Amino acid sequence: MKRLLLVTAGLLILAAACKPPKLDVYEKNLEIPGHDWTYDYKPAFEVKLEPEDTAWLYNIYVNVRHSAPYPYSNLWIMVGTQYPGDSIPARQRVELPLADPSGKWLGSGIDDIFEHRVPIQQNAIFSKPGTYKITFEQNMRQNPLPHVMNVGLRIEKAGKRP
Repeated sequence: MKRLLLVTAGLLILAAACKPPKLDVYEKNLEIPGHDWTYDYKPAFEVKLEPEDTAWLYNIYVNVRHSAPYPYSNLWIMVGTQYPGDSIPARQRVELPLADPSGKWLGSGIDDIFEHRVPIQQNAIFSKPGTYKITFEQNMRQNPLPHVMNVGLRIEKAGKRP
């Protein structure tokens, strides 16, 4: 009987350890085909949140990687957010500053490649568990937009919801 109890307890502990971790950090970067971002290429990211993840605040960032000849000091994108259970995404136009007024790149760089992590929302609330689909669409006047190598999404836990 003791042995059965120990085996059962061990299996329960193992099952609890195998439970998927709660969202602490989500980060995914996608390559821009040919490093020319066209209007019709809309990178998409799916973030699955468990019920316990809704008790937290999150900071949301857009990652951008470009080469030095990128011709602008900023990047305008349309951010589409499709909430769990919704069929139509909410859209918002967002500016990502990439250089200071003197033209110096704000991100970190090696040689002629620069990486930026630009905050787009601080202390965001994900109120419903489920899968959120977030898409980025370049919204500049130039199409295709040259020298953009990668774009990505980062979501990190910021603290407990009040």
